[in-house]
Amino acid sequence: MKNVTKTYQKDDLIVKWQPHKCIHSAICFHGLPMVFDPRRKPWISMDGANKQEIIAQVKRCPSGALSFQADENT
Repeated sequence: MKNVTKTYQKDDLIVKWQPHKCIHSAICFHGLPMVFDPRRKPWISMDGANKQEIIAQVKRCPSGALSFQADENT
């Protein structure tokens, strides 16, 4: 699989997904299904939760496939 990075943005929050790193643990989906739902296209909907909830869930990604960028006040 190619080293592709997909980005999703809401205001000053950017979530990055690197599918080649994903181990499909589904922790993101089970923790925040309103944002992370692999049955949808695109599978990440940044409107499904607030910024802090999304950041907290991204930090739980065991493989590092999900990461984020946000302003310094986050």
